Amino acid sequence: MTEIVRVIIGMLIALGAFLSIVTAIGLIRLPDVYTRTHAASKAATLGVMLILLGTFFYFFLEDRHFNSRLILGIAFIFITSPVAGHLIARAAYNSGVKLWDKSVQDDLKLAKEKASTLEKS
Repeated sequence: MTEIVRVIIGMLIALGAFLSIVTAIGLIRLPDVYTRTHAASKAATLGVMLILLGTFFYFFLEDRHFNSRLILGIAFIFITSPVAGHLIARAAYNSGVKLWDKSVQDDLKLAKEKASTLEKS
């Protein structure tokens, strides 16, 4: 394996690890459940996918071993993580978890009000 490929693989894994750290900091520092789920679903998804992709390339190019489980893991994370983040935020909203005090816009409240007025008429 050439040095350029090793550097690219190292950069993929390092960037994935960096995004995982950003996710952890976001989960600690962000003020409410909605912004935390945003950080967890966006940065963690990309971070884990980059780590798995770097691992896949390493084993494929170093040992000539095609690991389909890594590809399936990437696909599974790509599909399920954003959906789970959306459903957690929607469940929190529907159960009455308040937005952060400094939030300026609540689009779901406006959409629910509009839907209820359409149902009444």
